[in-house]
Amino acid sequence: MRYSRYLQLFSLTFGEKLANFLALFPIMYLSGGTCVALIIIGGSTSKLFFQIVCGATCSVKTLTTVEWYLVFTCAAVLLSQLPNLNSIAGVSLIGAITAIGYCTLIWVVSVAKGRLPGVSYDPVRANTEIGRVFGVLNALGIIAFAFRGHNLILEIQATMPSSEKHPSHVPMWRGVKFSYFLIAMCLFPLAIGGYWAYGHMIPPNGGMLTALYAFHSRDVSQAVLGLASLLVIVNAMSSFQIYGMPMFDYMESKYTTRMNRPCTWWLRSIFRAMFGYGCFFVAVAIPFLGSLAGLIGGIALPVTLAYPCFMWLKIKKPKMYGAMWFLNWGLGLLGMSLSGILIAAGVYVVIDTGITVSFFKPN
Repeated sequence: MRYSRYLQLFSLTFGEKLANFLALFPIMYLSGGTCVALIIIGGSTSKLFFQIVCGATCSVKTLTTVEWYLVFTCAAVLLSQLPNLNSIAGVSLIGAITAIGYCTLIWVVSVAKGRLPGVSYDPVRANTEIGRVFGVLNALGIIAFAFRGHNLILEIQATMPSSEKHPSHVPMWRGVKFSYFLIAMCLFPLAIGGYWAYGHMIPPNGGMLTALYAFHSRDVSQAVLGLASLLVIVNAMSSFQIYGMPMFDYMESKYTTRMNRPCTWWLRSIFRAMFGYGCFFVAVAIPFLGSLAGLIGGIALPVTLAYPCFMWLKIKKPKMYGAMWFLNWGLGLLGMSLSGILIAAGVYVVIDTGITVSFFKPN
């Protein structure tokens, strides 16, 4: 067996029981939680897209937010019937193109229209010193939540041909460097240009797309606003397949291992439909998931910043007290410590600022 999946590698290193206890939940969160967030984003943006296309004078009764979530979920479940990561290479390419498209479109239009009147850049100050510190740490947790899905690097690498002469990690490393360069070219201009244009007036829910629609719905072409929304919807649909695939693979491999028989196409369809509609239920039940982003980001941080270091030590067995031994122990312990600090900061911010708990009441 080629141990190139995250859970397989973790089980090989530390045993199946420890893998189920330490790694399974964060990976389930990274895959399932991301799909929940994508349903919220895709459903909400679909509602916005309908409003833009229909126009201000449209008398057609629109669907509710929950119904738009369901429409998006049905389309995502239908597309998720593609069997594996190899088969969704085209879907992934479409997702990348649409991501570049909507990020560029939003920040270019926002900067071109200039700063809003009365925009403020004053730092948000907490009442106490500890509040300021925990606020910064909670922001780091939100950043960690934004970079969810790190375990997918191993999943994608597992689909690539690999041999002793041509190991898959070589082209994978090139792809990672190029992809993160593109991500930087999308997100840094979006963050900098958006903050310059809107400052503290950026809506807390919806971000830059909502700000573009809220502040420029009258002085920007409806075609431009509709195109930005459509690109976000297509990107969310494509991303759902990529982030959901590790969970699909896990469910199907568990069935094959325990039943000692291949997973039929109709059973695979049932598994994936159960996962998709399970994510839909969570999206409807917990629409305030974004308010817990800092806390949840801290919980999943060890998957990226700590576990790989300990796995490398266990597998490679470097010379004790050597440079690589100290480096990996130091980075692993630092990742675990940072995770604990971010969890504490997330809990403090939630208690201090409070969250609007609205079970089964999405906006």
